[in-house]
Amino acid sequence: MSVISKVFHLYSYKRLKTLEETRIDPWSFQREWFDRILKSGSNTSFGKDHNFSSVSTIPQFQKTAPLMDYDKIEPYINRVRQGEDNVLWDSKIKWFAKSSGTSSSKSKFIPITSESLSTCHYDGMQNMLATYVSQNSQSGLLSGMALTLGGSAKTDLAGKGGTQCGDLSAILLKNSPSIAELRRTPPKHIALIGDFEEKVNEICKIAESVDVTSISGVPSWNLILLNSILDYTNKNNINELWPNLELFMHGGINFEPYRREFKRIIPSDKMNYLENYNASEGYFAFQDDPKDSSMLLMVNNGVFYEFIPLDKLSQALAGNFVEFDTVESVKTGVNYAMIITTNGGLWRYLVGDSVSFTSLKPHKLIITGRTQLFINAFGEELMIGNAERALSATCETENCSVENFTVAPLFMEGGSKGSHQWLIEFSNPPASLEKFADILDLEICKQNSDYEAKRTKNSTMERLSVVNLKNGTFYKWLKEKGKLGGQNKIPRLNSTREIAEDLIRINSEE
Repeated sequence: MSVISKVFHLYSYKRLKTLEETRIDPWSFQREWFDRILKSGSNTSFGKDHNFSSVSTIPQFQKTAPLMDYDKIEPYINRVRQGEDNVLWDSKIKWFAKSSGTSSSKSKFIPITSESLSTCHYDGMQNMLATYVSQNSQSGLLSGMALTLGGSAKTDLAGKGGTQCGDLSAILLKNSPSIAELRRTPPKHIALIGDFEEKVNEICKIAESVDVTSISGVPSWNLILLNSILDYTNKNNINELWPNLELFMHGGINFEPYRREFKRIIPSDKMNYLENYNASEGYFAFQDDPKDSSMLLMVNNGVFYEFIPLDKLSQALAGNFVEFDTVESVKTGVNYAMIITTNGGLWRYLVGDSVSFTSLKPHKLIITGRTQLFINAFGEELMIGNAERALSATCETENCSVENFTVAPLFMEGGSKGSHQWLIEFSNPPASLEKFADILDLEICKQNSDYEAKRTKNSTMERLSVVNLKNGTFYKWLKEKGKLGGQNKIPRLNSTREIAEDLIRINSEE
């Protein structure tokens, strides 16, 4: 273990000890955070609206505070953006993480407080690093630089409260302590460049002058960056440039479709890949064992968790199901919708993810999907509502109509960028399929800010493509699967190509 690793290990001793205690007795930490968060929320507008002053138990809280999705909490968020204090939290909210919207809103603005930054986002990352270094005595991670691609942040022009908004990664960079800059690359002035292509170009220029030992971020963005660096430096693989690179901490989208490509450009046997569950709403879990794909739930991080069996979510939203689980009562192997109450001003908020626990004490989970139909192969998080509205607008513009459709990703491979493939059976086809695809692509950009960001200058995604299927193709697929009639439906948005390949095969048959 290097000297700097030994110092870090000593510094992290208390952190690792507490983390071990959370594995053994997670509920005591959760109960403490519930009391602390509720106390801070009692004097807020939200707390007064929901009579928090008379709440002392978790069952009382569950009866008093309703389940909140973004549409329900948005009026409170808008008040904060207009400069009103003590609406959702009892300290000043200066930042909002801007992320992709729900099916009814282009973008979400998630409040970020100083408390949630320190106890959740930063603390989660430090827990992950401390765990990794403690488990790898020969690690040289801290002897080199950590590459963070970063996003962009700006003044919240839609608000009047002097708040700022941006990607979570940009907010974390903007608020990170100066000492963190000693081990991070690129410098802030490059990492916070708004134009993705310009940022990548600037990083390429300094790539040969830094010794990168770790990378963190979304796989799709980082794959583009690494391929650009290879082109710029004329190297065959990343190990020729950064021989000490040993860790990629990834999250945001499913890593599996990208694993083969990462191994191609980073062929080192000592390379490690660890997943973290880090969203705009909080840092919830991280993979603490490279041999186990599940992630350790963070229970001492300013978040109080509740869980609803996924098949009961609709009933719960309608107020007809009130048997909410906590860390104390969850079971393994059950698909749950996750609910969070945080020191970031979110109250009984549906994150939108479904999770399943693989073990208890320690509480470890995997992300099993989303609570809404979506496609998120490249971080675009396209919801079914976005897709259907864009398709409807395109059909109206092009005077055509659709019988059935589904969407699948075309994954990055061999340096190419990803895209969406729309497989459509038209009842009245457009005059030009290429023009139809152009308009549909633009309409989706209007509906979804994350898709728009990935499509800007073809930074991460190329324009979608459309396959014109013969009439009856979807019917034949349903028949093959024994799903004719009843309540069976065509899956509209898919994270894999299984259905798409079936349809293409059927379409090619006589």
